[in-house]
Amino acid sequence: MKNSILVLAACNFIVGAMITGCNTPSQKVENAQANVVAANNDLDQANREYLADVASYRKETAERIAANEESIKEFNARIEHDKKSVKADYKKRIADLQQKNNEMKLKMDNYKEEGKDKWTIFKAEFTHDMDEMGKAFKDLTVKNVK
Repeated sequence: MKNSILVLAACNFIVGAMITGCNTPSQKVENAQANVVAANNDLDQANREYLADVASYRKETAERIAANEESIKEFNARIEHDKKSVKADYKKRIADLQQKNNEMKLKMDNYKEEGKDKWTIFKAEFTHDMDEMGKAFKDLTVKNVK
C-alpha cells in the first residue's frame, strides 16, 4: 500500500513538472524578447560607462599636460640665471620634453572611440607614456651639483 502511494505521488510530481515546464511558443517569444531588452539595456549602460571613462580620462590627461606646460614655463624662468653652458643643455632637454608633451596632447586629441578593448590598450600605453614623461620632468628639475 505504501509503495502504491509513493508511485502515485512520484507520477503526479513528474506530470506536474512536465506541465509547468512546458512553455507555449508565445511564452518562449515573450521570454526571448524580455532577454533581448535586458541585454540591450546592459549594453547601453556599458557604453555610457565607457564613454564616461573616456571623457574623464581626457580631462585628467589634459590637466597633466597643462601641468607639464606650467612646469616648463617655471623651469625656463628658473634657469635664466644659470651659466650659458648649463643653460644650453637645459634648453635642449626642455625642448625635447615640450615636444613630447605636445605629441601626447595630439595623440589624445586624435583618439577615436573604437571600442572598450582598444580603449583599454590605448589607456594603458598612454598612462605609461605620461608616467615616463612625468619622471623625465622630475629628473629635469633635480639639480645635480657636483
